[in-house]
Amino acid sequence: MKHTIAVIVENKPGVLTRIAGLFSRRSFNIDSLSVGATDNPEYSRMTISVEGDEETLEQVIKQLSKLINVIRVSKLDPIESVERELAIIKVSADKENRSEIMQLVSVFRAKIIDVSPRSIIIEVTGDQNKVDALERLLRQFGIKEMARTGKVSMIRGSKVVKA
Repeated sequence: MKHTIAVIVENKPGVLTRIAGLFSRRSFNIDSLSVGATDNPEYSRMTISVEGDEETLEQVIKQLSKLINVIRVSKLDPIESVERELAIIKVSADKENRSEIMQLVSVFRAKIIDVSPRSIIIEVTGDQNKVDALERLLRQFGIKEMARTGKVSMIRGSKVVKA
Protein backbone atom coordinates (compact mmCIF):
# COMPACT_ATOMS: atom_id res chain seq x y z
CA MET A 1 0.00 0.00 0.00
CA LYS A 2 1.23 3.51 -0.81
CA HIS A 3 1.51 6.07 1.97
CA THR A 4 2.21 9.80 1.95
CA ILE A 5 4.25 11.43 4.68
CA ALA A 6 4.70 15.17 5.22
CA VAL A 7 7.95 16.08 6.95
CA ILE A 8 8.73 19.59 8.18
CA VAL A 9 12.49 20.10 8.47
CA GLU A 10 14.90 22.90 9.21
CA ASN A 11 15.98 24.52 5.96
CA LYS A 12 19.68 23.69 6.34
CA PRO A 13 22.31 22.00 4.15
CA GLY A 14 22.56 18.23 4.51
CA VAL A 15 19.03 17.55 5.78
CA LEU A 16 17.91 15.87 2.56
CA THR A 17 21.04 13.71 2.58
CA ARG A 18 20.35 12.55 6.14
CA ILE A 19 16.76 11.64 5.31
CA ALA A 20 17.70 9.82 2.12
CA GLY A 21 20.43 8.00 4.06
CA LEU A 22 17.90 6.84 6.64
CA PHE A 23 15.75 5.31 3.91
CA SER A 24 18.80 3.69 2.32
CA ARG A 25 20.14 2.21 5.57
CA ARG A 26 16.74 0.77 6.47
CA SER A 27 16.14 -0.57 2.92
CA PHE A 28 12.97 1.52 2.56
CA ASN A 29 12.19 2.64 -0.99
CA ILE A 30 11.05 6.19 -1.73
CA ASP A 31 8.43 6.18 -4.51
CA SER A 32 8.51 9.95 -4.83
CA LEU A 33 10.06 12.86 -2.97
CA SER A 34 9.22 16.51 -3.31
CA VAL A 35 10.91 19.24 -1.28
CA GLY A 36 10.26 22.95 -1.14
CA ALA A 37 10.20 25.99 1.09
CA THR A 38 7.26 26.68 3.38
CA ASP A 39 5.65 29.99 4.29
CA ASN A 40 8.49 30.30 6.84
CA PRO A 41 11.92 30.39 5.10
CA GLU A 42 13.52 28.66 8.12
CA TYR A 43 11.67 25.43 7.25
CA SER A 44 11.18 23.18 4.25
CA ARG A 45 8.40 20.70 3.63
CA MET A 46 9.08 17.25 2.22
CA THR A 47 6.32 15.13 0.76
CA ILE A 48 7.50 11.53 0.69
CA SER A 49 5.58 8.69 -0.91
CA VAL A 50 6.50 5.20 0.33
CA GLU A 51 5.10 1.75 -0.24
CA GLY A 52 4.65 -0.77 2.55
CA ASP A 53 2.40 -2.11 5.24
CA GLU A 54 1.32 -0.18 8.34
CA GLU A 55 4.18 -1.63 10.39
CA THR A 56 6.76 -0.41 7.87
CA LEU A 57 5.11 3.01 7.78
CA GLU A 58 5.19 3.33 11.57
CA GLN A 59 8.87 2.38 11.58
CA VAL A 60 9.62 5.00 8.91
CA ILE A 61 7.78 7.69 10.89
CA LYS A 62 9.57 6.79 14.15
CA GLN A 63 12.99 6.79 12.47
CA LEU A 64 12.33 10.13 10.74
CA SER A 65 11.15 11.69 14.00
CA LYS A 66 14.49 10.85 15.65
CA LEU A 67 16.58 12.72 13.08
CA ILE A 68 18.18 16.04 13.92
CA ASN A 69 16.62 18.91 11.94
CA VAL A 70 13.27 17.09 11.61
CA ILE A 71 10.58 19.22 13.26
CA ARG A 72 7.40 17.23 12.53
CA VAL A 73 6.39 14.06 10.70
CA SER A 74 2.76 13.45 9.72
CA LYS A 75 1.05 10.66 7.82
CA LEU A 76 -1.41 12.15 5.34
CA ASP A 77 -4.66 10.29 4.85
CA PRO A 78 -5.50 10.32 1.12
CA ILE A 79 -9.20 10.87 1.88
CA GLU A 80 -8.42 13.96 3.96
CA SER A 81 -5.74 15.32 1.59
CA VAL A 82 -5.37 16.97 -1.76
CA GLU A 83 -2.57 15.43 -3.85
CA ARG A 84 -1.09 16.80 -7.07
CA GLU A 85 1.83 16.14 -9.37
CA LEU A 86 3.34 18.21 -12.18
CA ALA A 87 4.85 16.78 -15.34
CA ILE A 88 6.36 18.39 -18.40
CA ILE A 89 6.50 16.11 -21.41
CA LYS A 90 8.26 16.73 -24.72
CA VAL A 91 6.52 14.85 -27.53
CA SER A 92 7.48 14.38 -31.17
CA ALA A 93 5.05 16.42 -33.25
CA ASP A 94 4.72 17.19 -36.93
CA LYS A 95 2.01 18.63 -39.20
CA GLU A 96 0.17 15.31 -39.34
CA ASN A 97 -0.22 14.66 -35.60
CA ARG A 98 -0.01 18.13 -34.04
CA SER A 99 -3.80 18.67 -33.95
CA GLU A 100 -4.41 15.23 -32.39
CA ILE A 101 -1.87 16.00 -29.66
CA MET A 102 -3.51 19.38 -29.06
CA GLN A 103 -6.90 17.67 -28.64
CA LEU A 104 -5.48 15.26 -26.05
CA VAL A 105 -3.92 18.18 -24.20
CA SER A 106 -7.28 19.94 -24.17
CA VAL A 107 -9.18 16.87 -22.89
CA PHE A 108 -6.75 16.56 -19.97
CA ARG A 109 -6.87 20.31 -19.27
CA ALA A 110 -3.11 20.39 -19.72
CA LYS A 111 -1.16 23.23 -21.40
CA ILE A 112 1.16 23.47 -24.35
CA ILE A 113 4.09 25.51 -23.10
CA ASP A 114 6.44 25.27 -26.11
CA VAL A 115 6.09 24.45 -29.78
CA SER A 116 8.84 23.78 -32.29
CA PRO A 117 8.74 22.33 -35.82
CA ARG A 118 9.40 18.78 -34.52
CA SER A 119 8.11 18.76 -30.95
CA ILE A 120 5.64 20.10 -28.41
CA ILE A 121 6.21 20.50 -24.67
CA ILE A 122 3.16 19.86 -22.52
CA GLU A 123 2.55 20.76 -18.88
CA VAL A 124 0.06 18.68 -16.93
CA THR A 125 -0.95 18.85 -13.28
CA GLY A 126 -3.25 16.55 -11.38
CA ASP A 127 -3.30 13.38 -9.39
CA GLN A 128 -0.92 10.57 -10.34
CA ASN A 129 -3.60 8.70 -12.31
CA LYS A 130 -4.29 11.72 -14.54
CA VAL A 131 -0.60 12.29 -15.25
CA ASP A 132 -0.07 8.56 -15.92
CA ALA A 133 -3.06 8.44 -18.30
CA LEU A 134 -1.86 11.39 -20.38
CA GLU A 135 1.66 9.95 -20.47
CA ARG A 136 0.32 6.61 -21.77
CA LEU A 137 -1.66 8.32 -24.54
CA LEU A 138 1.27 10.51 -25.58
CA ARG A 139 3.61 7.52 -25.91
CA GLN A 140 2.12 6.70 -29.32
CA PHE A 141 3.56 9.97 -30.66
CA GLY A 142 7.00 9.39 -29.16
CA ILE A 143 7.99 10.94 -25.86
CA LYS A 144 11.39 12.58 -26.29
CA GLU A 145 11.83 13.69 -22.70
CA MET A 146 9.83 13.89 -19.48
CA ALA A 147 10.24 15.38 -16.01
CA ARG A 148 7.85 14.73 -13.11
CA THR A 149 7.86 16.46 -9.75
CA GLY A 150 6.56 13.68 -7.59
CA LYS A 151 3.58 14.11 -5.34
CA VAL A 152 2.84 17.18 -3.23
CA SER A 153 0.03 16.90 -0.73
CA MET A 154 -1.86 19.02 1.78
CA ILE A 155 -4.55 18.25 4.36
CA ARG A 156 -8.00 19.55 3.42
CA GLY A 157 -9.78 22.09 5.59
CA SER A 158 -8.35 24.00 8.52
CA LYS A 159 -5.90 21.31 9.76
CA VAL A 160 -2.25 22.07 9.02
CA VAL A 161 1.14 20.40 9.10
CA LYS A 162 3.33 23.12 10.58
CA ALA A 163 6.52 23.43 12.55
